[in-house]
Amino acid sequence: MAAAPVRVGVVSDTHMFSRAASLPRILVDGLHGVDIILHAGDFTDPAVAAMLESIAPLEAVAGNNDGADIVRRFGRRKIIELAGRRIGLFHGDTGPGRTTEWKAFHAFRDEPVDIVVFGHSHVPHYEAVDGVLLFNPGSPTDKRWQPRYSFGIMEFGERVEAAHHFYDDKSS
Repeated sequence: MAAAPVRVGVVSDTHMFSRAASLPRILVDGLHGVDIILHAGDFTDPAVAAMLESIAPLEAVAGNNDGADIVRRFGRRKIIELAGRRIGLFHGDTGPGRTTEWKAFHAFRDEPVDIVVFGHSHVPHYEAVDGVLLFNPGSPTDKRWQPRYSFGIMEFGERVEAAHHFYDDKSS
């Protein structure tokens, strides 16, 4: 019998509490039932980690807008092994290159990973580069110049499936 797929919630750039007073209801509902949440940095407040942990276990990294307490707790870059896949988790704000995608990809250049989850740009991104899936969930609370707010869901089974979930109103 095949193992049940592992569902992963993917979030970045929550920028709380300056961009939102609470996690959007649509995000909380969308994360309901995931096995784990990955957060790619810029919580901006440690309380956000506890909010996410009330939904599911959390793995995360700190972003460039996170304080020393978040950096100490999560670090700035890590590799997570999940359902037989190696996931590089990195905010995307440092390193060589001009684009966030390039910085994220090259953060794990010398270590084999299957997926790189990153944030920083607030731009939803899904691309395969040299056999590595690059995935940025966008932001659930600070869409900047994007038309909609977003987060991601990945399912790890025989294949990896990843999708962005978009919405218009972060207060609902």
